Amino acid sequence: MYRNLIWLALGAFAIGTEGFMISGILPGMAHDLGVSVAAAGQLVTIFAFAYAIGSPLIAVATANVPRRALLIGAMTAFTLSNLLAAFAPGYAALAFARVLLALSAGTFMPASAGYASMTIAPERRGRALSFIYSGMTIALVLGVPMGTLIAARLDWRATFIGVAALGALALIGIVAKLPRSPSPPAISLKRRLAVARRPDVLAVLMLTVLVLIGAFAVNTYFGAYLETVFGISPQGVAVTLFVFGLAAAVGNTVGGHVADRWDKRRFLILATVMMVIAFTALTFLADFAPASWAFAGVVCAITLWALFGWSLPAVQQVRLLSIDPHLAPVTLSLNSSAIYLGAAIGAALGAATVQLTSLAMLGLVGAVCELAALGFLLVSTRSSPVPVPA
Repeated sequence: MYRNLIWLALGAFAIGTEGFMISGILPGMAHDLGVSVAAAGQLVTIFAFAYAIGSPLIAVATANVPRRALLIGAMTAFTLSNLLAAFAPGYAALAFARVLLALSAGTFMPASAGYASMTIAPERRGRALSFIYSGMTIALVLGVPMGTLIAARLDWRATFIGVAALGALALIGIVAKLPRSPSPPAISLKRRLAVARRPDVLAVLMLTVLVLIGAFAVNTYFGAYLETVFGISPQGVAVTLFVFGLAAAVGNTVGGHVADRWDKRRFLILATVMMVIAFTALTFLADFAPASWAFAGVVCAITLWALFGWSLPAVQQVRLLSIDPHLAPVTLSLNSSAIYLGAAIGAALGAATVQLTSLAMLGLVGAVCELAALGFLLVSTRSSPVPVPA
């Protein structure tokens, strides 16, 4: 099974590296493009909005396209878009490249899940999907720190060339090794919107949006926060992001176990409270920069954030599945859009915070957003609890 799917996991690794590495290379990118750090951060907003809006529309438009052909087209577009970003002459061209990257990524990831669901036996689909999406987690552990180091040694454009090489390798593997598969059943946009209007589904999706707003308000500018507030070198930022990635990988694994065995409401409350504490600490510790003990506290705070923040997606997905398993193709795709909608709003909020206040205030803004998510969770689950399978 994994012999064929490894090329899809490699594609997910390339997409995850490109999507998450911006936070580590933001200061150098802003300087080279001649724009502010806040303006450079809007590249995350552009990517996330394009993904959130474009992914479901593309899914409807390509419903009858064979998954293998769609995967080849999406990875080809992703690879070429990275080269366009690497050689972009200015901010506008880079923003356009980021739109193309988002649309190609938003096509590839759902198509990968669709391919696995059509070619893998039902009793093994969960493991197959987990294997494909492990590429995203590995990107946090290896791809993002490596991208930051490459940008420090060469420049930020080299990171896009590196991701293009990863995309090309994944494309070769898909063309050469991936067998053909039947097309999945088409799901109309009207049906997707009808499901999104259900109160029980909407409550879960809204929580995802609120949590991601706080997380990406901080995450987008985290590299700039470390370099500006604590005077950390780009190499030090890479090491810090490596620690974050390791904790996120652990959190992702923990989330899978929690979703199956623990009370989901209680865990979600615990996770959001921990994120409030972690983000508050980032602003508080900035007052004591550049003391080494304060930076050690920052590392502890981001470890706490990664552990609990990255445990939430699996729990949220299982909550959606427990509402109605037959709606899984629709609800999970809507959850993906909700994630990127929250990321887009969060990146924009982070930019406003940097422009109007300072990088040190990002943590407090993120904490307020997580408090709002906690309040919404308490109210929505008390009034209309999400059913849990027996």
